[in-house]
Amino acid sequence: MIKDLCVCEILDKEEATKIRVYTIKAKFQKLVTIVEGIDRKNIDDTAKELKHALACGGSAKGGQIVLQGDHKKKMKSVLVKMGYTPESIQVE
Repeated sequence: MIKDLCVCEILDKEEATKIRVYTIKAKFQKLVTIVEGIDRKNIDDTAKELKHALACGGSAKGGQIVLQGDHKKKMKSVLVKMGYTPESIQVE
């Protein structure tokens, strides 16, 4: 069978607006990493891939991905491997 050649997902990731990555302290002074700027239609799949790649828990709520723990150092390389452009990723 012939596979459909669709590069729509890759183009969506390349056209992504600024992706902002930062950490905050949540309940009981635990650090969580917040990722903002991911397209809402891809946010659940992206959250699942990030949780798997970083071996942590998390969720996608209100246009943000919330990951348990401090993952700022690894986040840029993981997002680039997923197809996002390095210029669009801002780690604070």
